[in-house]
Amino acid sequence: MPNKHVLITGGASGLGEALALLYAKQGFEVCIADLNSERGNTVVDVINNTQGKAFFLHCDITKEDDIESLKQQLQGRWEKLDVLINNAGVATAGALEFEDLEQWQWVLDINVLGMVRMSRAFVPWMKQQGGGKIINTASQAGITPIPFMASYNVSKAAVVSFSETMHLELMEHHIHVSVVCPGFFSTNLDESLRSKQPGVPELVSKMLHTYSDVTATQVAETVYQDSENLKFMIITHKDGRL
Repeated sequence: MPNKHVLITGGASGLGEALALLYAKQGFEVCIADLNSERGNTVVDVINNTQGKAFFLHCDITKEDDIESLKQQLQGRWEKLDVLINNAGVATAGALEFEDLEQWQWVLDINVLGMVRMSRAFVPWMKQQGGGKIINTASQAGITPIPFMASYNVSKAAVVSFSETMHLELMEHHIHVSVVCPGFFSTNLDESLRSKQPGVPELVSKMLHTYSDVTATQVAETVYQDSENLKFMIITHKDGRL
C-alpha cells in the first residue's frame, strides 16, 4: 500500500493530470481535487488500472466550505499529506480596455485566492505532522509578462510572490515550497479562457498548441525532479530559463 500521499487541485486534465499519473508511478496515493468529476474519475481509473492508487474528490477552490470538506475527508483517510500541489487555475486575455473588473476579479479569485485558501487549510496539517512539500503552479508569464494578458500575468506574478513568502515562512517547519513557471505547452488551459477581445481566444489557443513541442508529461517530470531536489523556482522551458 502507498505510504506517500499527494493532493492535486486541477488534477483532472492538463498538467494536473500529467502530475497525477507521474506521482502515482512514483508510489504516491493520489487525490485529484477538481470541478470536473467525469475527467477526474477517468484519470483515477487509468491510475487504478495500472497498479497505482487514486481517488477523486469534488472541490471548488473559490469556496471555503468545499475546501474544508476536502480537508476533513482526507484527514479521515490519510494520516499525513506529503505533497500539496496547488495546480488549479484559469486563463484570461485581452488589452486593458477589454478586461473589465469582473474578469480581473474572476482570475484573481481562482489563481491567487484559491491557492491562499488551500494553503491556509492544509499548512496547519503539515506543520502538525512535522513537514511536507507544497508545489504552486504559476507561469512563465508571472516572471516575463506578455502583452494582452495583464490580469493573467498579474495573477501568476502574485503566485510567485506568495510562493516565495511561504518558502521563507515555512522553512523552519520543514515545509518546502516550490513554484512552477512553465512556458507554453499543449494543454486545455484555453478551455477556461475568458476574453472579451475578438480574435484573442484563437490566438491564445494557437500559442498553446503550436508554439512549443514541450509536453505536459515533460513538464511534470521536471516538476517532480526539481521538487524532490528542493528547488524553489522551477523553470520548465529552455527559452524560459534564457
